[in-house]
Amino acid sequence: MRTTFGYILVLFISLTYSRVQARTGEVIKLLKTPGNNPTGLTFDGKNYWLADRQDDKIYCIDIHSEKIIKTIESPGYWPMGLAWDGEALWNVDIKGGIPLAENYDATIYRVDPNDGTILRTVKAPAKWVRGLTWDGKYLWCVDQKNNLLIQFDSADGTTIRSIKAPSGDCRGLTYDGRYLWVSDRSNDEIYMVNPEDGAVIIIMDAPGKFTRGLTWDGSSLWAVDSQEDHLFKIKVNDGEYFVKSDQRKAKVDFTYQITNYGPGKVKKADVHIAIPENRINQTINGDIRCSPQYTDIVTDQWNQNTAHFEFKDIKAGESREIHMITTAELCKVRYFIFPDKVGRLEEIPEDIATLYLRNNEKYQINHPVIVGGVKKAVANETNPYWIARGIFNYVIDNIYYEMVGGWNTAPAVLERGNGSCSEYSFVYIAMCRAAGIPARYVGSVVSRNDEASMDDVFHRWVEIYLPNYGWIPVDPSGGDQGSTRNQARYFGSVGNRFLITTQSGGGSTTMAWTYNSNEMFVTEPKTNVVYEYFADWEIIE
Repeated sequence: MRTTFGYILVLFISLTYSRVQARTGEVIKLLKTPGNNPTGLTFDGKNYWLADRQDDKIYCIDIHSEKIIKTIESPGYWPMGLAWDGEALWNVDIKGGIPLAENYDATIYRVDPNDGTILRTVKAPAKWVRGLTWDGKYLWCVDQKNNLLIQFDSADGTTIRSIKAPSGDCRGLTYDGRYLWVSDRSNDEIYMVNPEDGAVIIIMDAPGKFTRGLTWDGSSLWAVDSQEDHLFKIKVNDGEYFVKSDQRKAKVDFTYQITNYGPGKVKKADVHIAIPENRINQTINGDIRCSPQYTDIVTDQWNQNTAHFEFKDIKAGESREIHMITTAELCKVRYFIFPDKVGRLEEIPEDIATLYLRNNEKYQINHPVIVGGVKKAVANETNPYWIARGIFNYVIDNIYYEMVGGWNTAPAVLERGNGSCSEYSFVYIAMCRAAGIPARYVGSVVSRNDEASMDDVFHRWVEIYLPNYGWIPVDPSGGDQGSTRNQARYFGSVGNRFLITTQSGGGSTTMAWTYNSNEMFVTEPKTNVVYEYFADWEIIE
């Protein structure tokens, strides 16, 4: 069905926001689209061009008045992505210009913006092409079926190179002069992608449920959504470097139990339980309750506070039980890290570098395996962000997850090629420190999705220090995923399932290399002491 709109104004809605600054991903302008099935979008330096599949039209919209100033026929019957090469439009028709059901055989047209005349016809480098953009020399497209981003020659469709798409249902595509931006309609997300290797750098929520076309106007990202039938102007890179979401309130009862099975006596037991503190992802509500009352509070060399419990003369058959009950507001945190905004290694504060570039027996940052790994992962890179991402990629490419017990040294884990979340963390910290990036780990108790759940496995990951951004979470074991989108979810984000208890550089005077809790016993000979610990969760709101 086709509908003719001509030049009448149909942009009824225009919302602007009064904030001086809006966070990355926030909509700062909203316009109604002329048709009901918008697909492609591009910017010619002055005006916006919008393709609509239902109308078979391409609309030119004035950037200032927001009026339709021109309408041309689409070159085919299923117009999708649009691009502007500086002189003319490019439009991909996913059915090759033939309105035939299931005839997915994409063709790309170069179109005269004055009257819609087809100037060139090029066979697309893939059959299921959706998004389209121009990088100044070549065209890029989204191959939806094979999950690829393809750079190709506009003269004949020859593929120059292809990189893995961020996820499995990518649609929109644009280029900002340095990075690609890609929309995903299943995850309802938009990704900033490094065109060199396909690494996802930024993940932000899409403004609608079926975001298709994307374009860049020199300072802001624009997206068109065919379910919302709106054109969205989206703020990017404004200085606010994280966003919080999905807040919930939880009560966590961390239980520690000691049982002496004898036959000897436990002369002394010192138990340290890490005290959770306020962080970006968590706010502690009220006082943390301990039963029994702790002996004292101790602070280690990493400024980690622990509740210290001292027990004496535990006889055979006796037990001791500790409860630490914490109520906290937990939220998801997603960081927006733009590599060109990250400072130089030389700008890292001296006190942070002194504390978190230290070597020790677990990291062995001068070991040939660590040094060799850093050389391969980093090469000649000097930007701290790309150093950290290179190491992240190297770790997940060379280690697979296997929890076999024990925590070996970083070189041993990297050399054997497998490890637990703790061992992934040790390797990543060692390599980051060897490359000059301060790194530490955090430990947590985890809600296992149910509102009332128990955790006795826990989780540990890394935080790295990036100049101009501060401490950033990186989870190398969680990031050992197949898609670049899923990998990026673990570089610069924290979920609301975690109550972080421990922050350490390793080898703590109270916590040793553990997290959540630690214990030290003095016993008589032939004394069998068993201890266990777990966390019970109750989601309050």
